[in-house]
Amino acid sequence: MEARLQKILAQWGIASRREAEEMIRQSRVCVNGVLAHLGQKVDPHQDKISIDGQPVLGEQRPSKMYLLLHKPAGIVSTCHDPQGRPTVLDLLPSALRTGWGIHPVGRLDVDSTGALILTNDGELTYGLTHPSHSISKTYRVVVQGHPPAKVLDKWSQGIVLEGRITRPAQVRLIENYIDQSCLEIVLQEGRNRQIRRIAEQLGYPVIKLHRTAIGSIQLKTSTTASLPSGKYRHLTQDEISFLNKQIIRTPIKTKPS
Repeated sequence: MEARLQKILAQWGIASRREAEEMIRQSRVCVNGVLAHLGQKVDPHQDKISIDGQPVLGEQRPSKMYLLLHKPAGIVSTCHDPQGRPTVLDLLPSALRTGWGIHPVGRLDVDSTGALILTNDGELTYGLTHPSHSISKTYRVVVQGHPPAKVLDKWSQGIVLEGRITRPAQVRLIENYIDQSCLEIVLQEGRNRQIRRIAEQLGYPVIKLHRTAIGSIQLKTSTTASLPSGKYRHLTQDEISFLNKQIIRTPIKTKPS
């Protein structure tokens, strides 16, 4: 059964779909000895796929891996950074950095901290980051000043960013400090620097932004201590099942025997 090349590479855990597309654009991928092109369809049971001259075999793909990382500030949420800054992969043991195809699911900006999922399950990454899906993400945010209830209500109802209103969010005050406030914010979408841009627009710029949970997956659970900054843990089977329920997978169909 034919499918798009980038989809096959994602299902095999080689890279996320976006990363696979970039590899194709960079002329790193060949099908049957010929440079591949975006949108090309292949039969994973017949066509020979290679990356950087090395054959890729579906039977030899690595086992699926699912990690929760506590990202510190100053770390970029990518696999490679052209500016040479440390990436989330640098926080993993050397044995996991190559050969596994592990990559972050979504992003936290370089100044933000907290929960970030890493996996080599490209289809899961595609499903969870697709705009049609809305897995919730919970943040603790310290802002400058004391936004009144009417501002928090406005924020929760949706704010226009670049001509398009944001989805409704949960925004509540946790604590007031001398000249700052701590808020809990639950989003159902993840536009680029969304919380920081809204807070700036409303006149209460972000001082600190920390993601505490992705859906039901938390840095701190009722049975375990909070995951230390810069450390990771493997997701439990229940957590993996939760993520899989958030998306609809399209399996590669095998040929009838």
